Amino acid sequence: MGRPEKIRLGDVLVAQKAISQDQLKVALEQQKKSGRRLGRVLVEQGFVNDDQICEAISRQLNIQYVNLKFYSLNQDVVRRLPEAQARRFRALVLEDRRSSVLVGMADPTDLFAYDELGRILQKDLEVAVISEAALLQTVDRIYRRTEEISGLAKELERDVGDSYVDFGALGAGAEDAPVVKLLQSVFEDAIQVNASDVHIEPQEEALQIRFRIDGALNPQTQADSKIAPALALRLKLMAGLDISEKRLPQDGRLNVIVRDQKVDVRMSTMPTQYGESVVLRLLNRRATRQSLDSLGMPPKMLERFREIIQRTAGMVLVTGPTGSGKTTTLYSALSEVNTPERKIVTVEDPVEYRLAGINQVQVNEKIDLSFARVLRSALRQDPDIILVGEIRDEDTAQIALRAALTGHLVLSTLHTKDATSTPIRLIDMGAPAYMVATSLHAVVAQRLVRLNCETCNAEYQPDAHETRWLVAELGDEHTGHKYFRGRGCSHCNGSGFAGRIGVYEMLEMTPDLVRAVMARDPNAFGETARPQITGARLIDRALELVLGGRTTVAEVLKIATQVEE
Repeated sequence: MGRPEKIRLGDVLVAQKAISQDQLKVALEQQKKSGRRLGRVLVEQGFVNDDQICEAISRQLNIQYVNLKFYSLNQDVVRRLPEAQARRFRALVLEDRRSSVLVGMADPTDLFAYDELGRILQKDLEVAVISEAALLQTVDRIYRRTEEISGLAKELERDVGDSYVDFGALGAGAEDAPVVKLLQSVFEDAIQVNASDVHIEPQEEALQIRFRIDGALNPQTQADSKIAPALALRLKLMAGLDISEKRLPQDGRLNVIVRDQKVDVRMSTMPTQYGESVVLRLLNRRATRQSLDSLGMPPKMLERFREIIQRTAGMVLVTGPTGSGKTTTLYSALSEVNTPERKIVTVEDPVEYRLAGINQVQVNEKIDLSFARVLRSALRQDPDIILVGEIRDEDTAQIALRAALTGHLVLSTLHTKDATSTPIRLIDMGAPAYMVATSLHAVVAQRLVRLNCETCNAEYQPDAHETRWLVAELGDEHTGHKYFRGRGCSHCNGSGFAGRIGVYEMLEMTPDLVRAVMARDPNAFGETARPQITGARLIDRALELVLGGRTTVAEVLKIATQVEE
């Protein structure tokens, strides 16, 4: 294809009956007010989606439409176009065809961009149309800051020198210091790949920086170990920690703005053999606004859960190990019940997410501001709903149960392996059986499962260990199913996985279960509860994802190992 022709997007969409003339008129009026591109306005108004726009342009110009979601990119080829130009011209280099290059453009009719891309790439251009939203996601993923971080780490090594650190140069105001540039690049890269944690770990001969993405740690870069004290010092200054104390663990919090996003960062330091290990938990405020519908609960369970959290009294517990998404589930529930007519108080350690209209209290054990003490005080604040970050001890358990018994809806978390073991765990902690039986309304157990990358998902044969487990769970039926996993591609950074989804089981307290709790007989309770969850266990939910080709057998085996321990 030669140089593209200029077209009017609105007229093309009307001509192809993708939108009506009235819808175009509304969108054009909105475009005048906002100044945004017409395509964005049409999508935001719900008149069309990105795919429909791309398909219409593809037919009009007789060029290929490339869906980036299912297109495996060569990162070296993509990077032939610098990131700044990729963002400016909304373009990606898709293929090198020797005498020419295939370039995907969000707006193939942008003649200035076409001419500039040809000048930069020094080759004939073949143009394809790509979705602007998918393009921006791909740019964020492909143009990682790995090389930049390594280069800044080396610059910091030179700045630090061999024998001492000029701490004065790293104080407030040294915005151009290498340590500040390095941290900025680390934060930007972490947000770009949706990392939940950044681990900065000094080893004997190197400083290791790793990101936790979708629950798995990914090595990011290694640098000289002598820069570790400078990084730890700067982070401690930002978090307001004691920079002279290196022998004891410290916890703090800092707020950063990365790529116009406000990010709350929880910081933890721990003295190790080779220096202070620092872990940063990134809490992106935009990423926390999840609705219950987006969590992945089965429709029937979601309907019952919604009914339960609308009650005026009782306790609802969400259980699972650290990092299983319990807090996200609770905050999604709070968002649903947060109305001007209800007073909501949360007691947390730490306050992870901030919600408007809710009174949130940070526990501080150093000044004896414990869960139990804050909870007692919160009850005098006339709340309708109370969220307790975690039930850790007998005192907190009893106060929370008593609150649920006296006309408050109490939401909290507990560390148990599944839903059926939770009521008995509360009794083991010292809570009276009658309070558990009368106050506890429902228990939700959950895990997060990594999803196969859609771009490189391919059929595979489970190994001997996985096959034995499948036979035990499915019997002879396992032979009639196909199993899939991601091979690894540019979309998933070679991991084979992209994103996670929750799997859930829920146990509601029935009269039979209440009687079993009152009898304080774990075996009887388990026998009564088990039939209620048969076919709807955590493992059953995860197996549905396996049989649907959305995750691997190995992912489900992780859950099975945790539950059966």
